[in-house]
Amino acid sequence: MWPDDYAARYRAAGYWTGQTFGDWLRELAKEHGDREAVDRLTYAALDARADRLAAGLHGLGLRRGDRVVVQLPNEPVFFEVIFALFRLGALPVFALPAHRLNEITHLVTHSEAAAYLTTRALEVAAPAPRVLHADALPYEDPIDLDGPRPDDVAFLQLSGGSTGLPKLIPRTHDDYLYSVRASAEICELSPSTVYLCALPVAHNFPMSSPGVLGVLHAGGRVVLAPRPSAEVAFSLIERERVTITAVVPPLALLWLDAAGRTGRDLSSLEVLQVGGAKLAAETARRVRPELGCRLQQVFGMAEGLVNYTRSDDPDFIVETTQGRPISPDDEILVVGADDRPVAPGEVGHLLTRGPYTIRRYYRDSDPGAFTPDGFYRTGDLVRLTPTGHLVVEGRAKEVINRGGEKVSPEEVESHLLAHPRVRDAAVVAVADPYLGERSHAFVLHRGPVTVAEVRAFLRERGLAAYKIPDRIEFAGEFPVTGVGKTSKKDLRAALRARAEGES
Repeated sequence: MWPDDYAARYRAAGYWTGQTFGDWLRELAKEHGDREAVDRLTYAALDARADRLAAGLHGLGLRRGDRVVVQLPNEPVFFEVIFALFRLGALPVFALPAHRLNEITHLVTHSEAAAYLTTRALEVAAPAPRVLHADALPYEDPIDLDGPRPDDVAFLQLSGGSTGLPKLIPRTHDDYLYSVRASAEICELSPSTVYLCALPVAHNFPMSSPGVLGVLHAGGRVVLAPRPSAEVAFSLIERERVTITAVVPPLALLWLDAAGRTGRDLSSLEVLQVGGAKLAAETARRVRPELGCRLQQVFGMAEGLVNYTRSDDPDFIVETTQGRPISPDDEILVVGADDRPVAPGEVGHLLTRGPYTIRRYYRDSDPGAFTPDGFYRTGDLVRLTPTGHLVVEGRAKEVINRGGEKVSPEEVESHLLAHPRVRDAAVVAVADPYLGERSHAFVLHRGPVTVAEVRAFLRERGLAAYKIPDRIEFAGEFPVTGVGKTSKKDLRAALRARAEGES
């Protein structure tokens, strides 16, 4: 994955420590023993159950290097399964609970999986050689196993999948554990940390930024939420005295709206992380007064690079940027369409490489996503501040070309969210025979408001005329991805289907 000279540099710097996930859990179990790790399961018990399950899976014929599609809900068995596979040297392929036959078939086929491990409740068939059910797993007496090397691929994560089916991302034990350790340190986790996992646990953000794995590294405690609703989350925060949790922007908006009505005690909550998509500054400013906790913005990708705002950043940095990178060896380039660096502070395409950013997808499925010298083309449009923080301005493929004028959906959405009666907004492109593309804004509102009032509000804020959405439509809800982000792909598809029906 990395050239030899880069690998040597990352080892010399102490980023890659030569530890596998199986060995890492063994050390945590020795250090924290009877402390609770995940929903009443102790560190020692998790370690022991992973050993027994690894032996059982070996008995079924699974071996080092085999791929296993894992689709499990937020339950403790998820941790037993993945650490058993890590011990065995088999590779989890992390599916989300919301995935169905189309996605699962793709993951099984593309990874050439030896097995598909799920729950009976999901009732999804897939063409895997073996289907394993979470309520009938084989726990056997531990055996000696020929486990993986630290530089082996540990698992396959999914790309964002904003277009088409997701690509598979190979992450090694060495590189991913570095990201986990560094994230836990930056986020100031400790044995007293109580982390609420409200998002699907297999997603990269709640798994490692710092996520459940970062909390385990710190000796803290993980609380799993079966659903991310405000009602469920607020109840768990009160009961378990949760100190930190992570959400995506649409969920943050729902929680903020519910905070003023809840009778739950949320005083233990110290940090709300928001990531997965850009959080509008108008929403960011609501977090402390309405939820009573500190905001931490997180901008990262399953392919590697993760950025955080820090606890000592000024409020305006936390509210208006998406953080700065984890590592001193995270290399950042902001370039124009010609791959030449833009002037400082200008918007450009984000390219990155570093000690935990991949240099190719599984089976080299998208070689164009990487430059010849190993930089990953993230697809994000960003600008770099003098302090080294990144401000996300949108996705390159989502910029609307309206008659030659470029419209950033992120910018327009930010203005829409500033309206006191707008709860959420999503701006997408729609084809137009004269302009090439027009802008269409879907708006969720929380009180009586008209399209004319919204347009007038945008004009009063000084938004250029060509940026004001060509059409504004009030919606009851937004389609979401498997992790709860607004699915603009589905919104665009709905508009296309509507246009075809009208024609």
